[in-house]
Amino acid sequence: MDPVTHGIAGALRGKGFFSKRQARVAIFAATLGAVAPDVDVFREAFSNDPLAIIKYHRGITHSFVALPFFALLLALLTIGAIPLLKRWSERWRDLESPPWPMLTLIYVFVIASHIILDGMTSFGTRIWDPISQERVSWDLLFIVDFTFTSIVLLPQVGAWIYRDPAKSVRRAVRMWVIFTAGALLVWAAAKAASYPFHLSTAAIAIAVLAAVCFGPAIRGWGFRISRSTWCQAGAYVAIAYLVACAVAHHAAMLRVKAFADQRHIVVERMGALPTPPSFLDWGGAIRAPDGLYEAHFDLRDSKPPAFRFIPDSAPDSFIARALRLPGVKLYWQFARFPSIVSFSEDGHHIVELGENRFMDRNRRSPQPFTYQLVFDPDGTLVAEGWLTSGTMRQQMRRISPQLGTAAGSAKSAP
Repeated sequence: MDPVTHGIAGALRGKGFFSKRQARVAIFAATLGAVAPDVDVFREAFSNDPLAIIKYHRGITHSFVALPFFALLLALLTIGAIPLLKRWSERWRDLESPPWPMLTLIYVFVIASHIILDGMTSFGTRIWDPISQERVSWDLLFIVDFTFTSIVLLPQVGAWIYRDPAKSVRRAVRMWVIFTAGALLVWAAAKAASYPFHLSTAAIAIAVLAAVCFGPAIRGWGFRISRSTWCQAGAYVAIAYLVACAVAHHAAMLRVKAFADQRHIVVERMGALPTPPSFLDWGGAIRAPDGLYEAHFDLRDSKPPAFRFIPDSAPDSFIARALRLPGVKLYWQFARFPSIVSFSEDGHHIVELGENRFMDRNRRSPQPFTYQLVFDPDGTLVAEGWLTSGTMRQQMRRISPQLGTAAGSAKSAP
């Protein structure tokens, strides 16, 4: 899950479940703790290792093993910062912190929530690092789930709009315009990223946003609801949404399993993978010994999913060399539904390892997290790295000056 959504969800819990007297520090702690595990992106950003995103991200800072230590450290830092804030500005003179044990528990709760929410995504997280490097991935949420983000954000916006009757109309109009523009931008971005959805879905979202922004003004009932009540309601709706995602995932898995049973496929691994825009849209993936079956389907459609088969390239000496490399072994720990393509181009031999859990409907080439290795004719590795990373950036690392200008481009299996 993206850090912005984590922070919004943390703020929701802080505003919903802590007393007014200590609310400012509690909300700050809940928000900070909710995003703190993603501090590992800085280690990734300053690394020259092309595999840094899977080596460092969602590791020790996302671990239940390290959670108590991080929670304690953040609580001590927060308590130590409060006297400094009081001396620095008159605005913070009346700042009051929850007791140290309660502050530590707040950090424990929100960090644990971060770990669990990341475990619900297809990217997964290493919840027992450093004891185990195995990634937990329950496949309930896409990495960026705008529905979940909206659920945890809108109650806070509603509470802000209806906090002051004199400003409520202006605030409601402003927020609805901003969110409407945001909904249309999400629709355009999803289409550009090959995850399109109907414009009517965006229209429904805009109507829901209008109901949240303007509906509470009817008979003034929105002014009678406290901020904590708004946010508690949002937290309960978020939990209900996650339960709905779990139910939908179970239904999607039954469809994937039915296909595998019907075709008598030797299954190495199979999964139902969430795809945008809603919890009713899914991808099916079945890893077999000789390739991958994949499909996209909507749970509202009663027809069985139409799977396509993506065969691996025939085993060769270059694939064998690639699979013995340390970087590929690390990649193999990360990949859940890999594909293997081997081909020659521009006097070099190329092995591409594709990860298909983030596949899109149009199957753009290359897929996110495609790892490429380039060998010379003698089998010497001359370049390796992401053909595309999670952010679709090329990250090829040249190992030998013998490599020509082209490191190879994605091709289908011969």
